[in-house]
Amino acid sequence: MPNRLASSTSPYLRQHADNPVDWYEWGDEAFAEARRRDVPLLLSVGYAACHWCHVMAHESFEDASVAAFMNERFVCIKVDREERPDVDAVYMEATQAMTGQGGWPMTVFATPDGDPFFCGTYFPPRPVGGMPSFGQVLASMAAAWTTRREDVGSSAASIRAALADRAADLAPPAAAPVRSETTEAALAALATTYDVHRGGFGGAPKFPPSMVVEWLLRHHARTGSHGALAMAESTLEAMARGGLYDQLGGGFARYSVDADWVVPHFEKMLYDNALLLRVYAHAWRLTGSALARRVVTETADWLLRELRTPEGGFASALDADSLGPDGRTHEGAFYAWTPESLTTALGPDDGGWAAHTFSVTVEGTFEAGASVLQLRTDPDDDARLADVRHRLLATRETRPRPARDDKVVTGWNGLAVAALAEAGELLDRPDWVAAAADAVHHLRSHLRAEDGVVRLARASRDGRVGTAAGVLEDYAHVAEGLLALYSATGDPVHVDDAGRLLDAILDRFLEEGRLYDTAADETDAVLARIRRPRELADGPTPAGQTAAAGALLTYAALTGSVRHREAAEAALAEPLAVAPRVPRATGWALAVAEAVLDGPREVAVIGTPGADRDALVRAARRSPAPGAVVAVGTEGSRVPLLADRPAVSGRATAYVCRGFVCDQPTTDAIELAGQLAR
Repeated sequence: MPNRLASSTSPYLRQHADNPVDWYEWGDEAFAEARRRDVPLLLSVGYAACHWCHVMAHESFEDASVAAFMNERFVCIKVDREERPDVDAVYMEATQAMTGQGGWPMTVFATPDGDPFFCGTYFPPRPVGGMPSFGQVLASMAAAWTTRREDVGSSAASIRAALADRAADLAPPAAAPVRSETTEAALAALATTYDVHRGGFGGAPKFPPSMVVEWLLRHHARTGSHGALAMAESTLEAMARGGLYDQLGGGFARYSVDADWVVPHFEKMLYDNALLLRVYAHAWRLTGSALARRVVTETADWLLRELRTPEGGFASALDADSLGPDGRTHEGAFYAWTPESLTTALGPDDGGWAAHTFSVTVEGTFEAGASVLQLRTDPDDDARLADVRHRLLATRETRPRPARDDKVVTGWNGLAVAALAEAGELLDRPDWVAAAADAVHHLRSHLRAEDGVVRLARASRDGRVGTAAGVLEDYAHVAEGLLALYSATGDPVHVDDAGRLLDAILDRFLEEGRLYDTAADETDAVLARIRRPRELADGPTPAGQTAAAGALLTYAALTGSVRHREAAEAALAEPLAVAPRVPRATGWALAVAEAVLDGPREVAVIGTPGADRDALVRAARRSPAPGAVVAVGTEGSRVPLLADRPAVSGRATAYVCRGFVCDQPTTDAIELAGQLAR
């Protein structure tokens, strides 16, 4: 019989609905039951596309005897980290404080009040490599709770003290102007970790450094730094040519397990692909790279083909695992090829050519006899490449597909909106801009306003909006997406909606100079006892605080709001204070800092829709200046940046201002490009 998780909106929780474990969702019911029975909590945190989460579920949570012990001695809570990033953040910090590392699945034992006293990640079914089995851990924690309750209390108290000390270390520094010396020092520090031979930073595993590369592109655009551009270009090319990138269908996997970008961890996440789509679009804008343009086109088309939901939003992820030819589930089975399978699909001539072109070997690059496709160099015959890719993709479509996590996460959809709107405007793909607008239409179902208070839900699935409250990144990323969509369409309603979200951030997430990841009136009471979530470092996505800074800065340029401009610069103070020491963790703060240092460059384009206005808008959007903020509309528009700026002689006209100084208005797109290049 299915357990409580069967009615959840989370695909990850629903994956565990048939476990014999008596799972609870995070909430008052679970905590009350633990207090009533006087037993500890067992929190298992993961996400739908997590390979090792699936492994631990099959090994332990589907085992009847293990489940019986769990049910008898604990109240067990299953948490989707993507729906409840606040819960994940607090307990991940506890796990890192206790063990020095973290990851998923995350396994936490806590008191009935939620205080963690033992933390870990994956535990195997049998002891291996010095790691205890999950059964041993369960028995040890149950015994400790029964016979050494004082030790449990001491452990919980020490973890809470460690988290409190970390919180004290994050006191905001005094507000200070953003300085170019900070970005230069961060660039010098980043260069020491750059992999000259393979691209990227550090060693294996390698995650796509989206925020860092965005910063490098902006830094080059502002300063002309050849070193910044070289690091960005080589990293983008290495990722696009290796196995991290799907050479047939487009889109990027989560990370590469090796330093050469050959073997990916095969899950495909919406947030990675949205961020990378935007970065490659900006790289094409800056350099004209044909490879960057191809990646943009294929990745945008992949997003629309593979992740778009019937409601117009975008699903969260594709799983890493799928059924292989042997009828068993394997990681990467959908994407792997052998020389024989290429020959079967293409015939001997094209099969051999494809094996050479895509680095498919008898030995295998992924595992024995199986390879992940790479495209290390472009072949001379483009037509043959296109034909082979088309036929291989058709063959691959006959294989069992990886599962799709269908939940629509608000903030990640905001990232997709921004990427599709910008890429669609840059590459003249109105279908991408339309898809961004459709996603915004769906995201409005996540928004409600009561008594003047604007609230976002974290996620929905099948059109059903979940109960989890949106966090700071949701408000910030959606605001960023709305502002990008406004720039692409000129529809002022998107500016109005962005302003409402940004005001909600300043009214409900800001306290005593600090931006928190949860709203003051929606912070979980259990988490508040431990530590109100507040993350300053980028993770797979920009930190909520620096994402808010970027959107606040753009909105201030469009509206002239001093309040929002000051809030943007204040939000940058903390991450920029540590950026020279940890540039890889503060890439988005540095990218926003480049926009501050560059401007903003306020670009107002006035005129009726038509070819003349389109040419001016295109010239404005093609500028790589990191501080460029583009407003488009007709005379009388309610967007303040457009106010009191008439069309010259009835023709579409552009106005460029920077640092409270304006150039002469122009009706000529070439002249506008020259003004923006200065």
